[in-house]
This record gives sequence, structure tokens and C-alpha cells, in this order.
Amino acid sequence: MTLHSPHDHPAALGMSRQVLGWLRILNVLAAIAIGVMLVTSILAPEFLFRALGVRATPWAPETLAMRGMMVAGIVGAVVVHRVLTLLLRIVESVQAGDPFVIENAERLQAIAWWMLGGQLLHLLVGALARLASTPAQELDIDWSFSFTPWVAVLLLFVLARVFEHGARMREELEGTV
Repeated sequence: MTLHSPHDHPAALGMSRQVLGWLRILNVLAAIAIGVMLVTSILAPEFLFRALGVRATPWAPETLAMRGMMVAGIVGAVVVHRVLTLLLRIVESVQAGDPFVIENAERLQAIAWWMLGGQLLHLLVGALARLASTPAQELDIDWSFSFTPWVAVLLLFVLARVFEHGARMREELEGTV
């Protein structure tokens, strides 16, 4: 069995950093766009809802639910930003040649918590979509429930513990040498 160092694949790590950087930028742009929609839904609701093809009165419960989905979208962008930033820090530590450190275990743990929050937010969006949809104006936002992201969250919590245990064993080993 051959162990590879992070320096064996510098292009892949460099590309990962670039992709994460671009994803962070796109995420911020998406959050800004959702924020503009939210403000427009308050200042010029007729314009926005007509552009979206939705018949809505400015302060009806359905309209408030749609605004709730916009707020959830902005909060979701914050969640995604945190996850991408933490993942970028992990990639940087791999590039530096030292991935099995306590800090990465803590980053994985934080990613797991942020992802759990994202899944709870996803459930909220599903509930808000139901509130926003009426027999007269049915909204189809293509929301569905899946167990896969929940399993991924559990996997992240487990991997965080594995990383922590491995990093502590490594520290002990280095202390004995």
C-alpha cells in the first residue's frame, strides 16, 4: 500500500481551492439577488409578483410565506458560505501537508452543525412553500424530502470524531518520539 502526500496532486488541490473560491462568490451573488427580491417584495410587491407570475396581495399569509422563503434563502446562503469557508480551510491545510490536525476535526464538526442547520432550514422552506401555495395559486418550487443529506450530516459528525481521534493519536505519537 502506497501512501500519497498532498504534494502528489497539487493541481487537484489548487483546482479545489479555485472552485471553492468561485462557489463562495456565486453564493454571495445569489444571496444579494434574494435580498433584492425580498426588498422588492416589500417596496414594489405588484411588480415583483407579476414578474414571477404570481397573483398575490402584499400582506396576505401566502405572500408572507413567500417572503419567509426569501429570508430562508438568505440564511441558507450564510450556511453555505460558512460550509464553503471551512472546507476551504481544510483544503489549505491539506495543501500545507498537515491535514490530520485538531483544527480540521473542529472544522468538520462545525461543517456538520452548519449542514444540520441547513437541513432544518430546508424543512422550513418546505413548510413555507405549503403555506404559500393555495388552490387558486399553486406554487411548485420542486421541494422534496430526502434521507441522503441527513445521512451525510451524520457521516460528517462521525468523520469529525475520527479526525479528532487520529489527530490526538498523532500528537501522542509525536510526543513519544
